[in-house]
Amino acid sequence: MQISASQVKELRERTGAGMMECKRALTETGGDLEAAVERMRKAGLAKADKKAGRVAAEGVVVLAVAEDARSAALVEINCETDFVAKGDDFRGFGEAVGRRVLDSGPTDLDALLAAPLGAAGTPSVNTARQELVAKLGENIAVRRFERYVLDADSRLGAYLHGTRIGVLVELRGGDDALAKDVAMHVAASRPVCVGEGDVPAELIERERGILRAQAEQSGKPAEIVEKMIDGRLRKYFAEITLLGQPFVKDPDQSVGKLLAGHGASVVRFCRFEVGEGIEKKADNFAEEVMSQARGS
Repeated sequence: MQISASQVKELRERTGAGMMECKRALTETGGDLEAAVERMRKAGLAKADKKAGRVAAEGVVVLAVAEDARSAALVEINCETDFVAKGDDFRGFGEAVGRRVLDSGPTDLDALLAAPLGAAGTPSVNTARQELVAKLGENIAVRRFERYVLDADSRLGAYLHGTRIGVLVELRGGDDALAKDVAMHVAASRPVCVGEGDVPAELIERERGILRAQAEQSGKPAEIVEKMIDGRLRKYFAEITLLGQPFVKDPDQSVGKLLAGHGASVVRFCRFEVGEGIEKKADNFAEEVMSQARGS
């Protein structure tokens, strides 16, 4: 059967697939456009499943803020290469997922993946993700999200550093400029939690064990060792807590003192950085080329 150029063009516009792939699908379906679309979608989902195990440690962090700044969302979307992460298709998908989180407030990742990407009746987030995998040829994952809805006494601090680091801060008191400054500080200094009382117990015990082993090597009496541990632990808290860290714009004062001077306090914060905690594969390019040359 003769397949016209206009049929191929229309299918390409519908699916984003290559010319030869579209022509093949139309030939196999006798020129039926809708059947060709369905066939290609099914093939795309199969391709997505095959790529699911590949490491995706690149990508973007998307920030979506409501017009009234009373709610906001952060989402991390991953892919395999920086090249794909910079593409319009990938970024458009990320922005759409960010809007979905902001608008619908899914309870968990499964609920987000099952939700429609756009208006009612559009493909789910996961189906759109799978179709994008088929189109771009890389594993793509919606990794995590956070959504803040503020009460009447709070204000939002939101900051996006390029497309790789995003921060949300809920602030009580102060002003919008202070909220933005604190969000920028969080982006730069990576605090673990707000204050000493928020440090996880297991983290404290692990650090105390390390400090004890170091202090006992000094050969000093037990009571001195305990004082050394307490002093070093206080220094550790100052390094990992938001309130204890030196403020990036004025290192002579801590964030805690900055907030106190404005009669403000931080309720919570969230910081996403692309790929953090994902073990990246160390590719050997020469070996990859040789493998392809050998046909393996």
